[in-house]
Amino acid sequence: MPSPTVTVTEAVAALGSRDPVLARLIERHGAAPPRRRVPASDRFGALARMIVHQQLAGSAAASIHRRFVDALGGEVTAASVLAASPALLTSCGLSRAKEASIRDLADKVLSGEVELDRIGRLADADVVAHLTVVRGVGPWTAQMFLMNTLSRLDVWPTGDFGVRAGFGRAWGLDGPPAPNELEALGEPFRPYRSLVAWYCWRAADER
Repeated sequence: MPSPTVTVTEAVAALGSRDPVLARLIERHGAAPPRRRVPASDRFGALARMIVHQQLAGSAAASIHRRFVDALGGEVTAASVLAASPALLTSCGLSRAKEASIRDLADKVLSGEVELDRIGRLADADVVAHLTVVRGVGPWTAQMFLMNTLSRLDVWPTGDFGVRAGFGRAWGLDGPPAPNELEALGEPFRPYRSLVAWYCWRAADER
């Protein structure tokens, strides 16, 4: 993991200086947004939101998430989830699988099996192992938590189709590389692969 004293601006400059494709992406899309760690008190809500957004289009997921937050009175916590009935949660548009996943997360947080207040002290691989004990939380969700909640700069989500598609397009490959191929292709960009992933998403969206 890179030194926490390295800013996103400095990391983006380092990436642009070492790879001409990234330099062009940076020129087109500007600097990646600053990354700020989510406070421990808000991490449960952040992870629940990621579960809601799994495999859904952004607008649909955002609508369901708004209803979910409203149903809990604006306070998304382990306690508020467990106090809500399954029917209330599924009435927000959550599938039964996602309702069960969020409820399992709440159970494990309150039992102490998942410690979101201490998880920021763990190495990246240990965070993934810690979170994937939760029903419905796989490596992709854990990696998004690392990137967006813990603000880790060197996460490389090789299973994310947008990252694979964007890398293939930006670097002129015949198509999206397979996850194992992308793993190797990402090696030159350590320790800032989270930022490379961000630019891959931008490239995937280009028309």
